[in-house]
Amino acid sequence: MKIRSALSKHQKGDVQGAKHDYEALIAQGIYRPLFLLPYSVILLREGGEENLQKVKNVLAKIQRNKELTPEDRSQLLMNYAVADWKLGNREKAVKLMESSHRERPCGLTYQTLGFLYVEMNDAEQAMAYNTEALDYDDEDSVCLDNMAQTYYRVLGDKEQAKPYFDKAHRIKPGQIDTLWFLSRYDLEKGDTQAAIDKLETASEGRFSPLNYVDKEQVEAEIARLKGNA
Repeated sequence: MKIRSALSKHQKGDVQGAKHDYEALIAQGIYRPLFLLPYSVILLREGGEENLQKVKNVLAKIQRNKELTPEDRSQLLMNYAVADWKLGNREKAVKLMESSHRERPCGLTYQTLGFLYVEMNDAEQAMAYNTEALDYDDEDSVCLDNMAQTYYRVLGDKEQAKPYFDKAHRIKPGQIDTLWFLSRYDLEKGDTQAAIDKLETASEGRFSPLNYVDKEQVEAEIARLKGNA
């Protein structure tokens, strides 16, 4: 009942109430994937070294739990890898995601590892893997954005990147990183208002630890553009 109550709070948007209840369960020595996976997501979104270490600690306690479904295990490995990544253990994070991909290729691993290869500025790996990801699902907005960022950031080819950003935007109009990069194209055309509109939509999104930009950057850019308008 306590777990269901905590999960209900989380689903209704009471993140801090859910976090309090999750931590009360942990204090009682209860460790179950059912609530520890969503708890780890809260900690990742909050960030900070203490929270990231907590993510690794709680996930380590359930890595062999019999309740873990294959989907849960993919989520667990991704969350653990993201915590490692944000703590600066980049090679370890990539190796963990590569292991997860070999074990069970799925949308989650394609999305995450594809972005990490871009962040590593590894042109060969980023292009090969994100091409494979789109072969797996060419309607996945995150994988489309990863391919677009491969062209834009790693290869410096904005023209090739644009169709992937456009398709990602059609599929998921509120996708934060896609909106950020599309706003760059607007600015190059001199359409400041279109850029502001996209950035304001992005600022209302739900930011993750693997966004290229964070909320503060987006809001600062909006302020800058409005100041120059």
